[in-house]
Amino acid sequence: MHFDIATLFSLLVIQALALALLLPVLMGWRQASSGARHAQLAMGLQGAGWLALLATALAAERLLGTLAMGLISASLSALWLAMRDWLGPRRGRRLMLALPPLVALAYLAVYDSYALRVGGSNAVFGLQLLMICWMLSRPAKALLPELIRSSRRWRGLLLACLALLALLTLWRGALAAFDTSAYPSFYTPHPVNVLAAVLCNVAVTLSLAAILVAWRGETEGDFLRLTQSDALTGLPNRRAFTARAVDMISMARRYQEPLLLMSLDLDGFKALNEQHGHEVGDRALQLFARCLREQMRLGDLLGRLDGEEFAVLMARSDKQGPAAMDKRMRDALAVAAPRELGFPLGFSAGWAQLRHGDRNIEDLLRRADAALYEAKREGRGRLVAEPGAEQ
Repeated sequence: MHFDIATLFSLLVIQALALALLLPVLMGWRQASSGARHAQLAMGLQGAGWLALLATALAAERLLGTLAMGLISASLSALWLAMRDWLGPRRGRRLMLALPPLVALAYLAVYDSYALRVGGSNAVFGLQLLMICWMLSRPAKALLPELIRSSRRWRGLLLACLALLALLTLWRGALAAFDTSAYPSFYTPHPVNVLAAVLCNVAVTLSLAAILVAWRGETEGDFLRLTQSDALTGLPNRRAFTARAVDMISMARRYQEPLLLMSLDLDGFKALNEQHGHEVGDRALQLFARCLREQMRLGDLLGRLDGEEFAVLMARSDKQGPAAMDKRMRDALAVAAPRELGFPLGFSAGWAQLRHGDRNIEDLLRRADAALYEAKREGRGRLVAEPGAEQ
């Protein structure tokens, strides 16, 4: 089968520009996430870059060629940023932002040397493709656990395609730099160039599929977060707290480690709402949640269970853990509440330890709540342990 280079790259331009127009229709723009916008930008820049490169055959070869190199590099940077938004933070952002203008300037500076400008630009494109591949191969930190497994399919498919394209791009750059006679121009029907052109078309299609699947995963993730998070504080709600506690209880029993549950409740919250209004009451809950986040230990589980009641599940904690947490919270609130609310904010707390006969988190929570109510009965503003826990 014979492949014409000019036709292949013309199809690539048409395909990329068509998809660049399609993505905003499907995703929207104003309400789109950062990842969706970067993906749309990547497709548009890709199409514009290849269009400028094809146009060099007609006029202004130096200017359009320089513009094409910058646009194609920028499209790869935008795709990397989209994957970063969807899969989680990675190192390399500054490099990715710096490469497009650098490759354009370098291309213009060494334009009279075919080996340097074509070999160098392909080397940069290959590097950017490899950085995207590295991104796709790493654990997806930003995805919810429920979505990680389904993401592996599209990530693996796109990774395989882009890795092969990176290899061919670097190979093409090496031909231009060290064997110019084998690859003297953009339209040379060298097998590596032909295969790279075919794979570019495939990569654009796979990129579209990956973008749409990643975007759907982002939407599903947002929905899952809404069902598992408290809208006011951003903490796990009771349902999510209960579900995540199952694993912590299993780990504690498997390794015979202590597991403590601390239940906290704002004192006088009803009177606070009546005196200052519900808006101030919401601010008080947000402040309390923020302080809890800041004072909890790494590895502990925090949640808002109901109204003004919060809970902290403390893994591998000794019996001094709740008292230490209680003190840190009271010290933090003593500073933050008067400054941000204009009045002090107090709480009562109770804690209980996982027992051999506990069936689930509810059994542990029931005893912690009983200790909390005892703290309320004794005058509020204190921490009380379940009977026998401190022995």
